[in-house]
Amino acid sequence: MTDQTSDVQVARAHRPPKAEFAVYFTIIFLAALPLALIATLLSVLRNGDLKTKGPIARAWSQARIITPMIFSA
Repeated sequence: MTDQTSDVQVARAHRPPKAEFAVYFTIIFLAALPLALIATLLSVLRNGDLKTKGPIARAWSQARIITPMIFSA
């Protein structure tokens, strides 16, 4: 005999829409770009070498860290 009283709904992982994620990523990337440029210039002046991460790579990594935090909240 089947127990019909325990109808438990299984919650599926909610995936954010790709377009919305791309919009937020772009906004955060553009906001992080000037700060990353300043951080790169200070790093080059302090260390004296060009082996540091560039401003685009810095801003990209910051956007990759921050954007998923917005969607997981």
